[in-house]
Amino acid sequence: MRGARRSVCYAGVFARRPCAAAMHGSTAAMSGGATMFTVYLVDDDPRVLTSLARLLGAKGYDVRPAKSADEFLQSHDPSVPGCAILDLSMPRIDGLKLQQVLAHDGVQRPIIFLSGTGDIPATVRAMRAGAVDFLTKPVHKEQLFQAISRAERVDSEGRQARAAVTAVQARLEMLTPRERQVLSHVIAGRLNKQIAGDLGTVEKTIKFHRGRMMKKLGLRTVADLVRFAEKAGITIANS
Repeated sequence: MRGARRSVCYAGVFARRPCAAAMHGSTAAMSGGATMFTVYLVDDDPRVLTSLARLLGAKGYDVRPAKSADEFLQSHDPSVPGCAILDLSMPRIDGLKLQQVLAHDGVQRPIIFLSGTGDIPATVRAMRAGAVDFLTKPVHKEQLFQAISRAERVDSEGRQARAAVTAVQARLEMLTPRERQVLSHVIAGRLNKQIAGDLGTVEKTIKFHRGRMMKKLGLRTVADLVRFAEKAGITIANS
């Protein structure tokens, strides 16, 4: 644990003594049934957790506080739209290490760092690793809200991109191995007769496979197929 801390004011949220807000589970609920943006808070100082949980809960976020990286990892759900606000300096697993753990596990969670000091090397490392922002304590609430708004955009755009890739992969899985072969030859600009020669079959058969392939993918033109292949990362067949 770090040494004794001053009773600083997070934009008027800290009182001279820790508030009595509950530190478990969600701290806010939004009306109207809208999808809630979740903010995971990870800090070993209970006063900071309580202060920020109250501030963000009042703003309408679903706040999930954790006193350590281990506690966070045990309850973290990557499928939930949201971001993580991590303290830079924590026992055992600090903020930067936790960022590395998430990246290693393939978790694309937008991260905002909080630090008690302006640690430039740590800031550079965090931002290079994809952090949304690096804020210094005591953080002004408007700076924090702006950082979370950026994290919301990053999270939304990332989820949309991943959903698009998933949709492309689902369509590809409908193709037979032969249709996949035909696809790779078509995007290489080869004619049906040339493809038939390469695959050791007749042109009529290639036309059949090509037609079924285009129908399954919901595409009409070769240009559409080329754009689809780029999204799917399909390589062009060797001529």
